[in-house]
Amino acid sequence: MDAKLARRRRIAAPVVASTLALGLLGAAQPSPSAHPASQPSPSAHPASRWTAAWGASPQLPSTGFTPNWSQEGFSRQTVRQVVRVTGAGEQVRIRLSNAYGTSPLSITGATIARTAKEERAAVEAGSVRHLTFSGKRSVEIPARGELRSDAARLPLDRLESVTVTLYLAGTTGPATFHSQAWADTYRAEGDHRADVSGAAFTDTTQSWYYLSGVEVGGAERGRNDGIVLFGDSITDSFGSTPNADRRYSDALAERTGRPVVNQGIGGNLVLNDSAWYGERATARFARDALDQPGVSTVVVLEGLNDIGFSEAKDQPTYKPSPVVSAAELIAGYRKLIRAAHAKGLRIVGSTLLPLKGSDHWGPHAARVSDEVNHWIRTSGEFDAYADFDKALADPADADRLDPAYDYGDALHPNDAGYRLMAKTVAGVLRDAG
Repeated sequence: MDAKLARRRRIAAPVVASTLALGLLGAAQPSPSAHPASQPSPSAHPASRWTAAWGASPQLPSTGFTPNWSQEGFSRQTVRQVVRVTGAGEQVRIRLSNAYGTSPLSITGATIARTAKEERAAVEAGSVRHLTFSGKRSVEIPARGELRSDAARLPLDRLESVTVTLYLAGTTGPATFHSQAWADTYRAEGDHRADVSGAAFTDTTQSWYYLSGVEVGGAERGRNDGIVLFGDSITDSFGSTPNADRRYSDALAERTGRPVVNQGIGGNLVLNDSAWYGERATARFARDALDQPGVSTVVVLEGLNDIGFSEAKDQPTYKPSPVVSAAELIAGYRKLIRAAHAKGLRIVGSTLLPLKGSDHWGPHAARVSDEVNHWIRTSGEFDAYADFDKALADPADADRLDPAYDYGDALHPNDAGYRLMAKTVAGVLRDAG
């Protein structure tokens, strides 16, 4: 059963980080506040006019398990990105991140539109809206900064796909990005931000660039019932079917009817920064989870890589890989719990999935995963817990992922596994009231 924790192996193939990526590890976000906090209540978190309806956690530029454009960046190019919003609204705004840029980022112009149903690179005629930033179409984002656009009127339904297009006339240098999108992103030479057709967008990759959030506002907002899923590659939904919206977060939004924001990063660690897999969870939690408007609940699934990297041999990207104890990992969880409660949010813990047979499996990971899962189930320190270890275990061997839910690496769920995870969390949220 201990092997569950080893499952944390976010990215399946070797990755080579850029010099910029390695140099920026010291520029981490401050860790969340660790002061004691009372239990959250709905009234502790004021109603927001805006609700986070989609998100992607920013990462350092690096080469990933699939080719991407983060290290080369962009110059006189247009980037078109398709995302599915999980909340409805009359207005929309976007969040852009230059968190890992060492110089200001110039956005020449940006648009948002409904995605055309017949072709993902095309947009619906008549729906294109030019976005502004403090009233201007162009904007400069400071090094290591981020910003939100002004509101644009574009009525959107739940689970509708929208297309965000950025034109970058200057040379950006290495780009802040999100490695594993499980959806195509498109690139064109020149300015095609207002194109309805997708004909100019001949290059594709499966990462997101600069875009870190889409938020909706209007008549239906102010409910504060959004959910943040915070974690590693399993939350990021490694192995889900590309361009099909079959992530764990998509399944949870479909099942609950609530806005869901996916803030997973493949390979992420609770306790250590990684040049390839993002800042440690305790450092990025404030930015990626707590700073999401309209959210009431955070669901945490982290720790598999912390204990599994030390079991995996000959994996150059599985660094740092210290031997981490259950006590150290639990101390990291406690920081997240205190930070969530200080913001008036509920926080749901998740047991670590079965991992036997994966490259994260070994005696240490097996023992620590059992210890950690026991603590999550019995300590009462999370407001509730989702027992993924039990739900996805092979009936014939509780240390293994059920073959019916295995993507094929004994680590990551497949589409059916992600649906079962969503069902498990939905049950926990329903029971919690």
